[in-house]
Amino acid sequence: MIYLDNNATTAIDPAVARVLAEAFSQTPANASSQHRLGQQTRSRLEAATDLIGRCLGSDLSRVHAPRLLITSGGTESNNLAISGLGEPDGAIVISRIEHPSVLAAAAAEEQTGRQVGWVDVDVDGVIQLESLRSTLDRLTESGNSPERVSVVSIMSANNETGVIQPIQAAADICREFRVPLHVDATQSIGKVPVDLTAWGVSAATITPHKLHGPTGVGFLWLDAGVDVRAALRGGEQQLGTRPGTEPVALVIAAAEAIRLACEQQPGAAEHMTALRDKLESELVSRHPSLVIHGERAPRLPSTTCLSLPGADRQSLLMSLDMAGVACSSGSACSSGSSPPSHVLLAMGASKSLVDSALRFSVSRFSTEAEIDRAIELISHQFSKAEGFSTVDNSVEKG
Repeated sequence: MIYLDNNATTAIDPAVARVLAEAFSQTPANASSQHRLGQQTRSRLEAATDLIGRCLGSDLSRVHAPRLLITSGGTESNNLAISGLGEPDGAIVISRIEHPSVLAAAAAEEQTGRQVGWVDVDVDGVIQLESLRSTLDRLTESGNSPERVSVVSIMSANNETGVIQPIQAAADICREFRVPLHVDATQSIGKVPVDLTAWGVSAATITPHKLHGPTGVGFLWLDAGVDVRAALRGGEQQLGTRPGTEPVALVIAAAEAIRLACEQQPGAAEHMTALRDKLESELVSRHPSLVIHGERAPRLPSTTCLSLPGADRQSLLMSLDMAGVACSSGSACSSGSSPPSHVLLAMGASKSLVDSALRFSVSRFSTEAEIDRAIELISHQFSKAEGFSTVDNSVEKG
């Protein structure tokens, strides 16, 4: 099976798996225990979180430092940020291309009476900074204090198209309005340089299973002075903000995965870009009607979202799976029911393009031989889809 669904999850790096196995094999201990074994475990946990911070441009060891909350993964981190940052009844502002875990969390808060504002994107899938500004203007007008907007949430790069967002510029606008900016950085780490301090954001979601680390653990980075309301009760771990016994072995393995991802990022980006570009160029040369979404914008080196007008994405997905290529028809968190891509709809894509969109994503472990074989298999299935299609494929490429 040729695995081209790395934006959904990645294979664990063998080096990380060894670290994880070693950490699990150590003497059982709770990092909150006061005895010697517990304190040794606490030291290992703090060393791992400090390493994660350093890799991402943030010194967690200094006085009044940022902090790293340990969670169960990206979904929990995003939910915690949306529901827990800022005033509990303030407005929430999100872009129209956010991950389902952000969209659903905002929708749940809206059901409680909180207002939700939206940031539009252009046809290339890049957030419109003027839309962010105008939304904040609207929500803070009529004498309302800027603090009535609790949080803005914008992903660093889109999980479906790979389009990279102008986070520093968005952070500048949010600081002007004195509103915290949360960034879902899930897809960026290991693919492009990530410096949380340079970004100037208030909070960021980190998920190691997207970068060859373990599942079952994630992080919410909080800048110095930024607090978040707890969603769980029952313990004093992590200053009571996210109680529960810390998964020390998972955190240690996650730190190693993030270290390797950041250390190898320049070479990995070059490798992934070459594979992605080869996949795109070969397929477009064989199927001229193929549309690459977001190709005019800066994109992650790993990701391509392609549409074959007139084809059906679910039929293509299943036929490719049977042929030996694993890809996706959107976010892995919503592809079970396969609703139309909210990302492509926000970009103004036509129904024909939305209905035929597939995402292919490579990793630093993908090989040229895999891509060569995938091109043949994908092209064969595309040819069959073109033969069955009765739709005019002379669609203008946006």
